[in-house]
Amino acid sequence: MSFIDEVKIHVKSGDGGSGCVSFRHEKFIEFGGPDGGDGGKGGDVVVKVAPQLSTLLDLRQHPHQKAGRGRNGMGKDRHGANGDTLEILVPQGTVIKDAETGEVLADLTDPDSCIVLMKGGRGGQGNTRFKTSTHKAPKFAQPGEPGEERWIRLELKLMADVGLLGMPSVGKSSLIAKVSAARPKIAEYHFTTLKPSLGVVKYKNYRSFVMADIPGLIEGASEGAGLGHRFLKHLERTGQLLHLLDLSWMPDRDPIAEYEAINRELELFNPELAQKRQTVVINKIDLPHVKDNLKEILPYFEERGIRVFPISAATGEGIEALLDDIAFNLWGKPEETW
Repeated sequence: MSFIDEVKIHVKSGDGGSGCVSFRHEKFIEFGGPDGGDGGKGGDVVVKVAPQLSTLLDLRQHPHQKAGRGRNGMGKDRHGANGDTLEILVPQGTVIKDAETGEVLADLTDPDSCIVLMKGGRGGQGNTRFKTSTHKAPKFAQPGEPGEERWIRLELKLMADVGLLGMPSVGKSSLIAKVSAARPKIAEYHFTTLKPSLGVVKYKNYRSFVMADIPGLIEGASEGAGLGHRFLKHLERTGQLLHLLDLSWMPDRDPIAEYEAINRELELFNPELAQKRQTVVINKIDLPHVKDNLKEILPYFEERGIRVFPISAATGEGIEALLDDIAFNLWGKPEETW
């Protein structure tokens, strides 16, 4: 299934049905009078979270959505049927914006979120409604009100407790594959990950948390370079960030310069994102020269009070300590919360 996290669609609520102009014509009933019924109400446009969805693919394939029209009123005071409600199903974490103004219309962060985005048009009144003591045979009725219509933009922001970020090929996919059932593509070339992956990490005492693997960032990502700019928004909902570094490339690549470059991109994209709690994770600690390189860069992070966890996504070394730290940040000390 394709991962589609942005779509633009046209939605329209239903038009109201027109009121009816009708008069009673029954044997032995003189001056029967008006009996035109009201038109039915147009269908509403409702947006509802469907927890089983993880993409906006279906809406991209059907960009025009329309609620049902209310039926016209009928004689014998019969009310027209209301139009069918249009129910649009979206994944949890979907933001609804006006496509023209950019105004946020709704942010569906709860798994049971359901909103009426647009109301259907009101049905027109039949001529029965206009009968008075001085006007006993009205020959007019109201037309139905038109429904609302607009172009909207839907943006999906993944709901995760922990987000992984870092340059391409630092081991983000390997880590999430090690600690969860997620199976992202893993290979020794840049931009192996082309779309975000979510993995549920099972922790002690049956507790679990959601980890998101975001495609690798490069300098200029906030302005569109690489792939990360498309997915930076998915980090906005995460509670904490794991910043992965690969020291195996030293001295050809400077991990501290890469760390600072990515944090500049976060600041440019969203200053609040740059303020999120970050934990630095040094991958590939099973390689001897990585351990030597670690001693060289540790003082930089110690001076700034940033916690560093050396791990090996290949062997599992150090991962338990990392998960303990994540759990502490999410829920506090286990003995106090469980």
